[in-house]
Amino acid sequence: MMLDSAARLDVDPLLDDPDTRIIVCCGAGGVGKTTTAAALGVRAAERGRKVVVLTIDPARRLAQSMGIDSLDNTPRKVTGIESRGDAEGAEGKGAGELHAMMLDMKRTFDEIVEAHADGERARAILENPFYQSLSAGFAGTQEYMAMEKLGQLRARDEWDLIVVDTPPSRSALDFLDAPGRLGSFLDGTFIKLLMAPAKVGGRAGMKFLNVGMSMMTGTLGKLLGGQFLRDVQTFVAAMDTMFGGFRTRADATYRLLQAPGTAFVVVAAPERDALREAAYFVERLAAEDMPLAGLVLNRVHGSGAARLSAERALAAAENLDEGRIVDQEAGETGSRDRTAASPDSPAGGHVPEETSEFTPAGAGSPAPAGTPAVKQTAQELTAGLLRLHAERMQVLAREQRTRDRFTALHPEVAVTEVPALAGDVHDLAGLRAIGDRLAAPSSPEVL
Repeated sequence: MMLDSAARLDVDPLLDDPDTRIIVCCGAGGVGKTTTAAALGVRAAERGRKVVVLTIDPARRLAQSMGIDSLDNTPRKVTGIESRGDAEGAEGKGAGELHAMMLDMKRTFDEIVEAHADGERARAILENPFYQSLSAGFAGTQEYMAMEKLGQLRARDEWDLIVVDTPPSRSALDFLDAPGRLGSFLDGTFIKLLMAPAKVGGRAGMKFLNVGMSMMTGTLGKLLGGQFLRDVQTFVAAMDTMFGGFRTRADATYRLLQAPGTAFVVVAAPERDALREAAYFVERLAAEDMPLAGLVLNRVHGSGAARLSAERALAAAENLDEGRIVDQEAGETGSRDRTAASPDSPAGGHVPEETSEFTPAGAGSPAPAGTPAVKQTAQELTAGLLRLHAERMQVLAREQRTRDRFTALHPEVAVTEVPALAGDVHDLAGLRAIGDRLAAPSSPEVL
Protein backbone atom coordinates (compact mmCIF):
# COMPACT_ATOMS: atom_id res chain seq x y z
CA MET A 1 0.00 0.00 0.00
CA MET A 2 1.17 3.51 -0.77
CA LEU A 3 2.92 5.30 2.04
CA ASP A 4 0.71 7.88 3.72
CA SER A 5 3.66 10.27 4.05
CA ALA A 6 4.31 10.38 0.29
CA ALA A 7 2.40 12.67 -2.04
CA ARG A 8 0.67 10.89 -4.91
CA LEU A 9 1.72 11.56 -8.49
CA ASP A 10 -1.42 12.58 -10.42
CA VAL A 11 -0.71 11.44 -13.95
CA ASP A 12 -3.86 12.65 -15.73
CA PRO A 13 -3.53 16.35 -14.79
CA LEU A 14 0.07 16.18 -16.00
CA LEU A 15 -0.99 14.69 -19.34
CA ASP A 16 -3.97 17.02 -19.77
CA ASP A 17 -2.04 20.22 -19.07
CA PRO A 18 -1.43 21.90 -22.45
CA ASP A 19 1.64 23.57 -20.97
CA THR A 20 3.27 20.16 -20.55
CA ARG A 21 5.13 19.70 -23.83
CA ILE A 22 7.88 17.20 -22.93
CA ILE A 23 7.87 14.23 -20.55
CA VAL A 24 11.21 12.49 -20.02
CA CYS A 25 11.07 8.98 -18.53
CA CYS A 26 14.35 8.11 -16.89
CA GLY A 27 15.76 5.59 -14.46
CA ALA A 28 18.03 2.57 -14.24
CA GLY A 29 17.96 -0.12 -16.91
CA GLY A 30 15.33 -2.85 -16.78
CA VAL A 31 12.77 -1.02 -14.63
CA GLY A 32 10.10 -0.53 -17.33
CA LYS A 33 10.95 2.90 -18.75
CA THR A 34 9.95 1.95 -22.30
CA THR A 35 6.60 0.50 -21.23
CA THR A 36 5.91 3.49 -18.97
CA ALA A 37 6.74 5.97 -21.75
CA ALA A 38 4.53 4.10 -24.23
CA ALA A 39 1.65 3.84 -21.75
CA LEU A 40 1.84 7.57 -21.00
CA GLY A 41 1.83 8.28 -24.74
CA VAL A 42 -1.23 6.10 -25.35
CA ARG A 43 -3.13 7.61 -22.43
CA ALA A 44 -2.29 11.19 -23.44
CA ALA A 45 -3.35 10.55 -27.04
CA GLU A 46 -6.62 8.97 -25.96
CA ARG A 47 -7.27 12.01 -23.79
CA GLY A 48 -7.05 14.26 -26.82
CA ARG A 49 -3.42 15.21 -27.29
CA LYS A 50 -1.18 14.82 -30.33
CA VAL A 51 1.75 12.79 -29.03
CA VAL A 52 5.02 11.39 -30.29
CA VAL A 53 6.94 8.79 -28.28
CA LEU A 54 10.70 8.68 -28.86
CA THR A 55 12.27 5.45 -27.68
CA ILE A 56 15.91 4.45 -27.62
CA ASP A 57 15.12 0.83 -26.76
CA PRO A 58 16.71 -1.47 -29.37
CA ALA A 59 14.53 -4.44 -28.36
CA ARG A 60 11.68 -3.13 -30.57
CA ARG A 61 9.07 -4.03 -27.97
CA LEU A 62 7.48 -0.63 -28.37
CA ALA A 63 6.83 -1.21 -32.06
CA GLN A 64 5.30 -4.60 -31.39
CA SER A 65 3.04 -3.34 -28.60
CA MET A 66 1.78 -0.52 -30.81
CA GLY A 67 1.03 -2.79 -33.75
CA ILE A 68 3.80 -1.35 -35.95
CA ASP A 69 6.05 -3.66 -37.95
CA SER A 70 9.12 -1.60 -37.15
CA LEU A 71 10.19 1.79 -35.88
CA ASP A 72 12.91 3.99 -37.33
CA ASN A 73 14.11 7.56 -37.24
CA THR A 74 10.82 8.83 -38.71
CA PRO A 75 7.67 9.12 -36.53
CA ARG A 76 5.06 6.49 -37.48
CA LYS A 77 1.38 6.97 -36.74
CA VAL A 78 -0.19 4.37 -34.43
CA THR A 79 -3.68 3.13 -35.31
CA GLY A 80 -6.27 2.00 -32.79
CA ILE A 81 -6.21 5.08 -30.55
CA GLU A 82 -9.60 5.49 -28.87
CA SER A 83 -11.28 8.53 -27.41
CA ARG A 84 -11.42 8.78 -23.64
CA GLY A 85 -13.71 11.79 -23.65
CA ASP A 86 -15.62 10.33 -20.71
CA ALA A 87 -12.50 10.42 -18.56
CA GLU A 88 -12.32 12.99 -15.81
CA GLY A 89 -10.52 16.07 -17.02
CA ALA A 90 -10.93 15.17 -20.69
CA GLU A 91 -14.61 16.00 -21.28
CA GLY A 92 -15.40 17.06 -24.80
CA LYS A 93 -12.07 15.91 -26.19
CA GLY A 94 -11.92 13.46 -29.04
CA ALA A 95 -9.13 11.01 -29.59
CA GLY A 96 -5.81 12.63 -30.29
CA GLU A 97 -2.97 11.15 -32.32
CA LEU A 98 -0.09 8.93 -31.35
CA HIS A 99 3.14 8.64 -33.29
CA ALA A 100 6.15 6.54 -32.34
CA MET A 101 9.77 6.40 -33.43
CA MET A 102 13.00 4.71 -32.42
CA LEU A 103 16.24 6.65 -32.41
CA ASP A 104 18.68 5.67 -35.14
CA MET A 105 21.86 7.08 -33.65
CA LYS A 106 23.99 7.01 -36.80
CA ARG A 107 21.20 8.28 -39.04
CA THR A 108 20.61 11.20 -36.68
CA PHE A 109 24.32 12.07 -36.79
CA ASP A 110 24.24 11.83 -40.60
CA GLU A 111 21.22 14.16 -40.73
CA ILE A 112 23.10 16.75 -38.69
CA VAL A 113 26.06 16.61 -41.06
CA GLU A 114 23.81 16.83 -44.13
CA ALA A 115 21.90 19.77 -42.68
CA HIS A 116 24.94 21.83 -41.64
CA ALA A 117 27.55 21.12 -44.33
CA ASP A 118 27.53 21.67 -48.07
CA GLY A 119 27.35 18.66 -50.36
CA GLU A 120 31.06 18.10 -50.93
CA ARG A 121 32.06 18.58 -47.30
CA ALA A 122 29.15 16.45 -46.08
CA ARG A 123 30.22 13.62 -48.36
CA ALA A 124 33.81 13.88 -47.13
CA ILE A 125 32.65 13.67 -43.53
CA LEU A 126 30.21 10.79 -44.06
CA GLU A 127 32.87 8.75 -45.87
CA ASN A 128 35.58 9.43 -43.30
CA PRO A 129 36.53 6.25 -41.36
CA PHE A 130 36.92 8.10 -38.07
CA TYR A 131 33.48 9.69 -38.45
CA GLN A 132 31.94 6.30 -39.18
CA SER A 133 33.42 4.92 -35.97
CA LEU A 134 32.43 8.00 -33.98
CA SER A 135 28.83 8.04 -35.23
CA ALA A 136 28.37 4.32 -34.63
CA GLY A 137 29.74 3.86 -31.15
CA PHE A 138 31.62 6.72 -29.52
CA ALA A 139 30.95 6.82 -25.78
CA GLY A 140 27.98 9.10 -25.11
CA THR A 141 27.01 9.46 -28.78
CA GLN A 142 23.68 7.69 -28.31
CA GLU A 143 22.67 9.93 -25.42
CA TYR A 144 23.81 13.06 -27.26
CA MET A 145 21.88 12.06 -30.39
CA ALA A 146 18.80 11.41 -28.28
CA MET A 147 18.98 15.02 -27.12
CA GLU A 148 19.61 16.19 -30.70
CA LYS A 149 16.48 14.33 -31.86
CA LEU A 150 14.47 15.76 -28.98
CA GLY A 151 15.53 19.25 -30.01
CA GLN A 152 14.57 18.55 -33.63
CA LEU A 153 11.11 17.26 -32.65
CA ARG A 154 10.43 20.22 -30.40
CA ALA A 155 11.57 22.70 -33.05
CA ARG A 156 9.06 21.27 -35.54
CA ASP A 157 6.20 22.17 -33.15
CA GLU A 158 4.12 19.41 -34.75
CA TRP A 159 3.13 17.60 -31.55
CA ASP A 160 1.40 18.73 -28.37
CA LEU A 161 3.47 16.35 -26.29
CA ILE A 162 6.80 14.56 -26.73
CA VAL A 163 7.43 11.54 -24.48
CA VAL A 164 11.09 10.48 -24.31
CA ASP A 165 12.28 7.05 -23.25
CA THR A 166 15.91 7.65 -22.24
CA PRO A 167 18.69 5.30 -23.39
CA PRO A 168 19.32 1.99 -21.59
CA SER A 169 22.61 3.29 -20.23
CA ARG A 170 24.68 1.94 -17.38
CA SER A 171 23.61 5.01 -15.47
CA ALA A 172 20.47 7.07 -15.94
CA LEU A 173 22.63 10.16 -15.48
CA ASP A 174 24.34 9.56 -18.84
CA PHE A 175 21.44 11.27 -20.62
CA LEU A 176 22.15 14.54 -18.82
CA ASP A 177 25.93 14.18 -18.99
CA ALA A 178 26.17 13.50 -22.74
CA PRO A 179 26.34 17.13 -23.99
CA GLY A 180 29.07 17.95 -21.50
CA ARG A 181 31.09 14.86 -22.46
CA LEU A 182 30.84 15.67 -26.16
CA GLY A 183 31.78 19.27 -25.43
CA SER A 184 34.82 18.08 -23.47
CA PHE A 185 35.80 15.90 -26.40
CA LEU A 186 35.48 18.76 -28.89
CA ASP A 187 37.38 21.11 -26.60
CA GLY A 188 40.12 18.60 -25.78
CA THR A 189 43.80 19.29 -26.40
CA PHE A 190 44.03 16.56 -29.03
CA ILE A 191 41.15 17.96 -31.10
CA LYS A 192 42.42 21.55 -30.75
CA LEU A 193 45.82 20.48 -31.98
CA LEU A 194 44.31 18.78 -35.01
CA MET A 195 42.10 21.81 -35.71
CA ALA A 196 45.05 24.19 -35.68
CA PRO A 197 46.15 23.66 -39.32
CA ALA A 198 42.68 24.46 -40.58
CA LYS A 199 42.60 27.61 -38.49
CA VAL A 200 46.12 28.82 -39.37
CA GLY A 201 45.95 27.76 -43.01
CA GLY A 202 48.53 27.54 -45.77
CA ARG A 203 52.21 26.70 -45.33
CA ALA A 204 52.29 28.02 -41.78
CA GLY A 205 49.47 25.68 -40.92
CA MET A 206 51.30 22.70 -42.36
CA LYS A 207 54.42 23.67 -40.40
CA PHE A 208 52.35 23.85 -37.21
CA LEU A 209 50.79 20.51 -38.04
CA ASN A 210 54.19 18.92 -38.56
CA VAL A 211 55.37 20.21 -35.18
CA GLY A 212 52.22 19.04 -33.46
CA MET A 213 52.13 15.66 -35.14
CA SER A 214 55.80 15.05 -34.38
CA MET A 215 54.96 15.43 -30.70
CA MET A 216 52.37 12.67 -30.93
CA THR A 217 53.69 10.37 -33.62
CA GLY A 218 56.12 8.58 -31.36
CA THR A 219 53.46 7.37 -28.92
CA LEU A 220 50.08 7.70 -30.64
CA GLY A 221 51.39 6.52 -33.98
CA LYS A 222 52.45 3.25 -32.39
CA LEU A 223 49.23 2.87 -30.41
CA LEU A 224 46.73 3.98 -33.04
CA GLY A 225 48.56 3.92 -36.34
CA GLY A 226 49.44 6.74 -38.68
CA GLN A 227 46.40 6.17 -40.89
CA PHE A 228 44.08 6.60 -37.93
CA LEU A 229 45.68 9.93 -37.04
CA ARG A 230 45.32 11.11 -40.65
CA ASP A 231 41.65 10.07 -40.65
CA VAL A 232 41.06 12.03 -37.46
CA GLN A 233 42.83 15.10 -38.82
CA THR A 234 40.81 14.97 -42.02
CA PHE A 235 37.60 14.56 -40.02
CA VAL A 236 38.42 17.50 -37.76
CA ALA A 237 39.27 19.72 -40.71
CA ALA A 238 35.94 18.91 -42.37
CA MET A 239 33.93 19.26 -39.14
CA ASP A 240 35.65 22.44 -37.91
CA THR A 241 32.77 24.75 -38.82
CA MET A 242 30.21 22.38 -37.24
CA PHE A 243 31.75 21.99 -33.77
CA GLY A 244 30.27 25.25 -32.53
CA GLY A 245 26.85 24.14 -33.78
CA PHE A 246 27.06 20.93 -31.73
CA ARG A 247 27.70 22.88 -28.56
CA THR A 248 25.05 25.49 -29.34
CA ARG A 249 22.36 22.89 -29.95
CA ALA A 250 23.37 20.88 -26.90
CA ASP A 251 23.11 23.98 -24.73
CA ALA A 252 19.71 24.85 -26.24
CA THR A 253 18.34 21.35 -25.60
CA TYR A 254 19.71 21.42 -22.07
CA ARG A 255 17.84 24.69 -21.44
CA LEU A 256 14.75 23.09 -22.95
CA LEU A 257 14.97 20.32 -20.35
CA GLN A 258 15.03 22.99 -17.63
CA ALA A 259 12.01 24.83 -19.01
CA PRO A 260 8.62 24.78 -17.22
CA GLY A 261 7.01 22.82 -20.07
CA THR A 262 9.24 19.80 -19.37
CA ALA A 263 8.48 17.17 -16.75
CA PHE A 264 10.82 14.38 -15.66
CA VAL A 265 9.27 11.10 -14.53
CA VAL A 266 11.71 8.82 -12.74
CA VAL A 267 10.87 5.13 -13.13
CA ALA A 268 12.11 2.57 -10.62
CA ALA A 269 11.37 -0.89 -9.34
CA PRO A 270 10.87 -1.37 -5.57
CA GLU A 271 14.39 -2.73 -5.26
CA ARG A 272 17.37 -1.29 -3.43
CA ASP A 273 19.65 -0.68 -6.41
CA ALA A 274 16.90 0.76 -8.63
CA LEU A 275 15.68 3.14 -5.94
CA ARG A 276 19.23 4.15 -5.09
CA GLU A 277 19.70 5.10 -8.75
CA ALA A 278 16.36 6.93 -8.65
CA ALA A 279 17.48 8.87 -5.58
CA TYR A 280 20.69 9.92 -7.36
CA PHE A 281 18.68 11.10 -10.33
CA VAL A 282 16.23 13.05 -8.16
CA GLU A 283 19.15 14.82 -6.51
CA ARG A 284 20.80 15.54 -9.85
CA LEU A 285 17.60 16.98 -11.32
CA ALA A 286 17.27 19.26 -8.31
CA ALA A 287 20.89 20.37 -8.65
CA GLU A 288 20.37 21.17 -12.36
CA ASP A 289 17.03 22.97 -11.75
CA MET A 290 15.12 20.49 -13.90
CA PRO A 291 11.41 19.97 -13.16
CA LEU A 292 10.58 16.63 -11.56
CA ALA A 293 6.97 15.45 -11.81
CA GLY A 294 7.45 12.41 -9.61
CA LEU A 295 8.39 8.77 -9.29
CA VAL A 296 6.68 5.79 -10.92
CA LEU A 297 7.30 2.78 -8.71
CA ASN A 298 6.88 -0.09 -11.12
CA ARG A 299 6.17 -3.82 -10.60
CA VAL A 300 4.99 -3.50 -7.01
CA HIS A 301 3.72 -6.76 -5.52
CA GLY A 302 0.47 -7.02 -3.60
CA SER A 303 -1.71 -9.58 -1.85
CA GLY A 304 -5.43 -9.97 -1.26
CA ALA A 305 -4.70 -11.66 2.08
CA ALA A 306 -2.26 -9.16 3.53
CA ARG A 307 -3.70 -9.59 7.03
CA LEU A 308 -2.24 -13.10 7.15
CA SER A 309 1.38 -12.42 8.03
CA ALA A 310 4.32 -14.44 6.78
CA GLU A 311 4.97 -15.74 10.31
CA ARG A 312 1.41 -17.00 10.80
CA ALA A 313 1.33 -18.57 7.34
CA LEU A 314 4.59 -20.45 7.99
CA ALA A 315 3.38 -21.61 11.41
CA ALA A 316 0.14 -22.91 9.89
CA ALA A 317 2.09 -24.74 7.18
CA GLU A 318 4.31 -26.39 9.80
CA ASN A 319 1.27 -27.45 11.80
CA LEU A 320 -0.23 -29.07 8.71
CA ASP A 321 3.01 -30.88 7.97
CA GLU A 322 3.20 -32.22 11.52
CA GLY A 323 -0.48 -33.23 11.63
CA ARG A 324 -1.25 -31.01 14.61
CA ILE A 325 -4.34 -29.40 13.06
CA VAL A 326 -7.35 -31.59 13.95
CA ASP A 327 -10.90 -31.57 12.59
CA GLN A 328 -12.67 -31.58 15.93
CA GLU A 329 -16.05 -32.69 14.57
CA ALA A 330 -15.08 -35.50 12.22
CA GLY A 331 -11.84 -36.42 13.98
CA GLU A 332 -10.26 -37.11 10.57
CA THR A 333 -7.04 -35.15 10.28
CA GLY A 334 -4.43 -36.40 12.71
CA SER A 335 -6.87 -38.96 14.18
CA ARG A 336 -4.58 -42.00 14.25
CA ASP A 337 -4.29 -41.98 18.07
CA ARG A 338 -8.02 -41.58 18.69
CA THR A 339 -8.86 -44.43 16.34
CA ALA A 340 -6.37 -46.70 18.10
CA ALA A 341 -7.86 -45.91 21.52
CA SER A 342 -11.46 -46.54 20.47
CA PRO A 343 -13.14 -49.55 22.20
CA ASP A 344 -14.64 -50.49 18.82
CA SER A 345 -11.22 -50.82 17.24
CA PRO A 346 -10.24 -54.36 16.31
CA ALA A 347 -7.39 -56.16 18.13
CA GLY A 348 -7.51 -53.91 21.14
CA GLY A 349 -7.38 -50.69 19.18
CA HIS A 350 -4.81 -51.70 16.51
CA VAL A 351 -5.58 -50.34 13.05
CA PRO A 352 -4.52 -52.85 10.39
CA GLU A 353 -2.05 -51.42 7.94
CA GLU A 354 -4.24 -52.17 4.95
CA THR A 355 -7.12 -50.15 6.44
CA SER A 356 -5.00 -47.36 7.87
CA GLU A 357 -6.21 -43.83 7.20
CA PHE A 358 -3.04 -43.25 5.22
CA THR A 359 -3.62 -46.26 2.93
CA PRO A 360 -5.73 -45.82 -0.24
CA ALA A 361 -8.98 -47.79 -0.23
CA GLY A 362 -8.64 -50.78 -2.57
CA ALA A 363 -5.41 -52.23 -3.88
CA GLY A 364 -4.01 -50.02 -6.59
CA SER A 365 -7.18 -47.89 -6.73
CA PRO A 366 -7.24 -44.15 -6.18
CA ALA A 367 -8.75 -43.04 -2.93
CA PRO A 368 -12.32 -41.73 -3.30
CA ALA A 369 -12.97 -38.10 -2.46
CA GLY A 370 -13.25 -37.51 1.25
CA THR A 371 -10.93 -40.35 2.31
CA PRO A 372 -7.98 -39.61 4.60
CA ALA A 373 -5.45 -40.00 1.74
CA VAL A 374 -7.18 -37.28 -0.26
CA LYS A 375 -7.34 -35.10 2.83
CA GLN A 376 -3.60 -35.57 3.32
CA THR A 377 -3.02 -34.40 -0.24
CA ALA A 378 -5.22 -31.39 0.44
CA GLN A 379 -3.16 -30.66 3.54
CA GLU A 380 0.05 -30.79 1.52
CA LEU A 381 -1.38 -28.42 -1.09
CA THR A 382 -2.62 -26.08 1.61
CA ALA A 383 0.78 -26.09 3.32
CA GLY A 384 2.44 -25.33 0.01
CA LEU A 385 0.09 -22.42 -0.66
CA LEU A 386 0.70 -21.06 2.81
CA ARG A 387 4.46 -21.13 2.18
CA LEU A 388 3.97 -19.32 -1.15
CA HIS A 389 1.89 -16.71 0.64
CA ALA A 390 4.61 -16.34 3.28
CA GLU A 391 7.19 -15.75 0.55
CA ARG A 392 4.93 -13.14 -1.07
CA MET A 393 4.45 -11.35 2.26
CA GLN A 394 8.21 -11.32 2.81
CA VAL A 395 8.64 -9.72 -0.63
CA LEU A 396 5.99 -7.13 0.26
CA ALA A 397 7.74 -6.35 3.53
CA ARG A 398 11.10 -5.94 1.79
CA GLU A 399 9.58 -3.65 -0.86
CA GLN A 400 7.86 -1.60 1.85
CA ARG A 401 11.14 -1.10 3.72
CA THR A 402 12.83 -0.03 0.47
CA ARG A 403 10.06 2.48 -0.29
CA ASP A 404 10.19 3.77 3.27
CA ARG A 405 13.90 4.54 2.93
CA PHE A 406 13.38 6.40 -0.34
CA THR A 407 10.42 8.36 1.02
CA ALA A 408 12.30 9.29 4.17
CA LEU A 409 15.15 10.58 2.02
CA HIS A 410 12.90 12.42 -0.48
CA PRO A 411 9.50 13.13 1.12
CA GLU A 412 8.87 15.90 -1.44
CA VAL A 413 8.75 13.47 -4.38
CA ALA A 414 5.26 12.50 -5.54
CA VAL A 415 4.89 8.76 -6.13
CA THR A 416 2.51 6.45 -7.95
CA GLU A 417 2.72 2.67 -7.85
CA VAL A 418 2.05 0.21 -10.67
CA PRO A 419 1.25 -3.38 -9.66
CA ALA A 420 3.38 -6.20 -10.99
CA LEU A 421 1.74 -7.91 -13.94
CA ALA A 422 1.53 -11.63 -14.55
CA GLY A 423 2.91 -11.30 -18.10
CA ASP A 424 4.54 -8.95 -20.57
CA VAL A 425 2.73 -6.08 -22.28
CA HIS A 426 2.48 -6.85 -25.97
CA ASP A 427 -0.35 -4.73 -27.43
CA LEU A 428 -2.26 -1.46 -27.14
CA ALA A 429 -4.73 -2.97 -24.71
CA GLY A 430 -1.85 -3.84 -22.39
CA LEU A 431 -0.41 -0.32 -22.65
CA ARG A 432 -3.87 1.09 -21.98
CA ALA A 433 -4.14 -1.09 -18.86
CA ILE A 434 -0.74 0.16 -17.65
CA GLY A 435 -1.95 3.73 -18.20
CA ASP A 436 -5.02 3.03 -16.09
CA ARG A 437 -2.81 1.71 -13.32
CA LEU A 438 -0.52 4.72 -13.56
CA ALA A 439 -3.47 7.05 -13.05
CA ALA A 440 -5.29 4.96 -10.44
CA PRO A 441 -4.85 5.39 -6.69
CA SER A 442 -1.89 3.24 -5.70
CA SER A 443 -3.12 -0.05 -4.32
CA PRO A 444 -1.20 -3.10 -5.57
CA GLU A 445 -3.59 -5.84 -6.52
CA VAL A 446 -3.27 -9.57 -6.47
CA LEU A 447 -1.67 -10.92 -9.64
